[in-house]
Amino acid sequence: MKITWREISSQRNSFAALYAACEMHGYTLIPARAPEGDVTLYSLNSIQAPLLSDEIRDARCITIAGGPHATACPAEVAEVADYVVVGEGEYTLPRLLDAIRSGGPVPPGVATREGYTPADHTVIPDAYPSFSRFKGYIEISRGCPHACQYCQTPCLFGRRMRHRGLGSVRELAGHFRQIRLVTPNALAYGSDGRHLRLDKVERLLSLLKKELSREVYFGTFPSEVRPESVTKEAVELIRQYCDNTRLHIGVQSGSDACLSRLHRGHTCADALSAIDCTRDAGLIPLVDVIFGFPGETAEEQADTVRLVREVCRNGYVHAHRFIPLPGTPLAGSSPEPVIPEAKRILGSLALSGRVTGSWNEPEVRFFRRVSY
Repeated sequence: MKITWREISSQRNSFAALYAACEMHGYTLIPARAPEGDVTLYSLNSIQAPLLSDEIRDARCITIAGGPHATACPAEVAEVADYVVVGEGEYTLPRLLDAIRSGGPVPPGVATREGYTPADHTVIPDAYPSFSRFKGYIEISRGCPHACQYCQTPCLFGRRMRHRGLGSVRELAGHFRQIRLVTPNALAYGSDGRHLRLDKVERLLSLLKKELSREVYFGTFPSEVRPESVTKEAVELIRQYCDNTRLHIGVQSGSDACLSRLHRGHTCADALSAIDCTRDAGLIPLVDVIFGFPGETAEEQADTVRLVREVCRNGYVHAHRFIPLPGTPLAGSSPEPVIPEAKRILGSLALSGRVTGSWNEPEVRFFRRVSY
């Protein structure tokens, strides 16, 4: 049975993980730029899904779709794909391939036009490597206990954090000189996501830096940290063990009222404290913000603009425009327009290199990543 993976550049990390998982069960995924073979696999986010729906519907092979959009909208995706993997795919996908090959029943965790039976398992990170032949980042944690109203992470991975053990991390890290980690909140490693275990964070960093002598990038791309996690002790660990000079902090809004509506679980005071701790440790803050949340007032956006200007005195901002993602409490809502003052300040700071991102047409950054 020839199984191909539809190449989409923004889904390379998903490919690396699922290639490794399928390999463990005797299946080899072949990268392809169009559907071919007996089965073609797709990983879809909510911006790319409409671009690929006709291709999936018209494919002359069996099609399997997964990823955040498929998990959020399984019935919709099942209208064009033969099978939809809902949630994590490491165990469900090989199980489905077994069923296709043998003609057996559709396993739990897979939706079709006929219906859906929820998954009967949870993936333990140590049971699967983050990659094998095709390299990806080392995923050290999954899940998030916070219920941010705009975020798909709990929808895809649940609200209970699961962590990769040090033995598995050691094995994966042996393939790299530079270490970059994937996690919803780097400083939450080893914890429940609300009560930090910095002793476990230190063991992780010590393993990577002292035992393996790697360059370690922690709390920066492709991960970030939450503001309330950033303490003097936490940033001292990063300074002691890590090579990054920036700390990526997800703040999202400069308005306490907006943060409360979003169920972010932190305040503006937490954000300012995190920025101060970062600067005091000699690190440069890189702060995420989002404009245009549903119901966000002009004054609340102005509060975020003030935060942006404060950060940009000696730091950087990554600005986004709100996208109502399926599967989240804010799905189907309408973004508020970005106020002229925000556009003006963001544009000016972008020219000086202090602000990056897309706050006008967020679809553009995804459209450019689709391979044809």
